[in-house]
Amino acid sequence: MSTLIKNGQLLTNKGEFQKADIYIESGKIAEIGTNIEREAQEIIDAEGLLVSPGFIDLHIHLREPGGEKKETIETGTKAAAKGGFTTVAAMPNTRPVPDTKEQMDKLNKRIEEKAAVRVLPYASITIRELGQELTDFKALKEAGAFAFTDDGVGVQSAAMMLDAMKQAAEVNMPIVAHCEENTLINKGSVHDGVFAKEHGLNGIPSVCESVQIARDVLLAEAAGCHYHVCHISTKESVRVVRDAKRAGIKVTAEVTPHHLLLCDEDIPGLDPNFKMNPPLRGADDRDALIEGLLDGTIDFIATDHAPHTAEEKGEGMVLAPFGIVGLETAFPLLYTHFVEKEIFTLKQLIDYLTVKPAEAFSLQSGRIETGAEADLVLLDLNHKEKINPEKFLSKGKNTPFSGWDCKGWPVLTMVNGKIAWNRGSVKA
Repeated sequence: MSTLIKNGQLLTNKGEFQKADIYIESGKIAEIGTNIEREAQEIIDAEGLLVSPGFIDLHIHLREPGGEKKETIETGTKAAAKGGFTTVAAMPNTRPVPDTKEQMDKLNKRIEEKAAVRVLPYASITIRELGQELTDFKALKEAGAFAFTDDGVGVQSAAMMLDAMKQAAEVNMPIVAHCEENTLINKGSVHDGVFAKEHGLNGIPSVCESVQIARDVLLAEAAGCHYHVCHISTKESVRVVRDAKRAGIKVTAEVTPHHLLLCDEDIPGLDPNFKMNPPLRGADDRDALIEGLLDGTIDFIATDHAPHTAEEKGEGMVLAPFGIVGLETAFPLLYTHFVEKEIFTLKQLIDYLTVKPAEAFSLQSGRIETGAEADLVLLDLNHKEKINPEKFLSKGKNTPFSGWDCKGWPVLTMVNGKIAWNRGSVKA
């Protein structure tokens, strides 16, 4: 199969637009240049569109197996493609958990059969994510595990985490951590801040997250392990990661679009679509996250796409499950509120979604160059529309951004040289 993308705009290393054609053959970029004249089975006119590397999201929940009412591999990866994501990493808090070679084999078979984009499956750190017994890291790596995490729960035992990091280091694999000290959760449903006080709710304090990160960076130093912090949310956490990096500890971190865009003071009443874990923190935390991303303390952006059913989210702020969806809205939200407002450059935003996650986890994706896999997204930076959850391809409609007016929408996504999603406005 050969494809020729004509008249697109590429972003140079200096952040400048450069008009170019891209010729794709057998799933790989074969040529980049101007006025390419080669026969192709498919020609795509990208006039007026930015051609970007496909986005990489290293923190999503596909819910399958066990949670198919919320999301499936098929619906979740279709949502990813619509959002411009060509590589995603799926968290292991499913039922059953991918904690053995047999379960990982079954999961990879499902992915191969149903996924619309590349899916990198996490394996759990502990059996059934119970924090009591380590999984077999070597066997799970051989079965195709991307990295190890008990996402959804923090590993409470320091001894268990140190053993996990030592085992991960032996097989040259990262430990990825949802950081939450259970004794400090306080039965909270929101941040221990302004909103919690106004509404008489139990709040989750910032130290619940930051104290476990502080513990873990020292354990990672002792074990010689790559340690990655999920969905960082507090100013104290940013400070700990910054200090750890200065000390030469191999630590990386991610931040979500919602933690960059919102704080607890933005929650409009008891709307469970604003309930996520970690919760929306204070305005000073949000500012620290933006600063941390800009100065390199935080490495990249990940959505923590967490779909739930309308019935679950309808249970109210206290009882509803934590989590919001994010795959289909991440780029337009970030482009509109950070690039358009000149907080990030376009080059920085694209890098946070492509080059940076690829570098942090030694992936080959996230670049447009000859010989690379043809994982691409075509973006219309001028197209403006409101976020409408009813148009989501994800089963989850649980977003706090419904009705937000955004610019910069994906119009076509290509994975391994094949169109994975097309809004219909691009002739192909």
